[in-house]
Amino acid sequence: MSASTHKLDKTIAAVRQFNRFYMRQVGALDERHLPSDLSLSEARILYEIAHRDSPTAAGIGQALFLDPGYLSRVLASFTRRGLIRKTPSSSDRREFTLGLTVNGRTLFRRLDASASREVGTMLTHVPASSRAKLVAAMWQIETILTPADSGENTIILREHGPGDIGWIIQRHGQIYTDEYGWSSHFETLVAEIAARFLRDFNPACERCWVAELNGANVGCVMLVRKTKTVAQLRLLLVESSARGHGIGARLVTECIEFARASGYRQMRLWTNDVLVSARKIYQAAGFMLVDEEEHSTFGKPLTSQTWELVL
Repeated sequence: MSASTHKLDKTIAAVRQFNRFYMRQVGALDERHLPSDLSLSEARILYEIAHRDSPTAAGIGQALFLDPGYLSRVLASFTRRGLIRKTPSSSDRREFTLGLTVNGRTLFRRLDASASREVGTMLTHVPASSRAKLVAAMWQIETILTPADSGENTIILREHGPGDIGWIIQRHGQIYTDEYGWSSHFETLVAEIAARFLRDFNPACERCWVAELNGANVGCVMLVRKTKTVAQLRLLLVESSARGHGIGARLVTECIEFARASGYRQMRLWTNDVLVSARKIYQAAGFMLVDEEEHSTFGKPLTSQTWELVL
């Protein structure tokens, strides 16, 4: 046996050992996934339908490397159970766009919240100082194993780390000046919110997420405690270069699921009417407009809006 062959065999054995360890760690060997009668593969398909823009069976099958016959049977089962709906594609009448029904979204949210709780439980055994290393190592594995010519974008959401809050302040100040012409008073407000978050941060009921696209920071959001029963969503931002990937919707979904898991009964947010894309995300997530007020705090005539969501 040559030295190169021996080295390759050792690498293969190490990868297989890691695979076995991680499958045990995340419960991939369980017959049913989380508190449901779905298998892990079925839950993964449900996740893709929830997170993709206008998903199709062909697109999901290619992304998950699934046998078309197996995927067809799963989708037929989902349809019979009232979890998904099929709409003829506008570009190809032979194809269907998939979407979750109310029952499907309810099931997905329950599974997603349970998955977050399980991972949270697993991470309680990981020192806070090691969590950033863990996430970085996972990202490295994903990046290395993704073919360079695949055309796929790697998007991850992670908790904030050193330097992230400063980045959030800087990008808010720059983007809102460039895109809306707002004054430095807005950056001052963002800095005050960020400083208060760092000073008073309670990890039991508050979070800040940073979105990365191919390893670069491209988005953020905060969820902070307003009262014992009300959580406030703050500082949602997505870089212009990263828009169109559903990152804003994913960040808002993370906030909602965390708020539910933390026992909040309501979520609230404050925004301005010119932020049309953000408003569409809030509306799609179920937020309701409850108040409007004209102001010129940031050097421009604006209409502020307060939105609420009952959890």
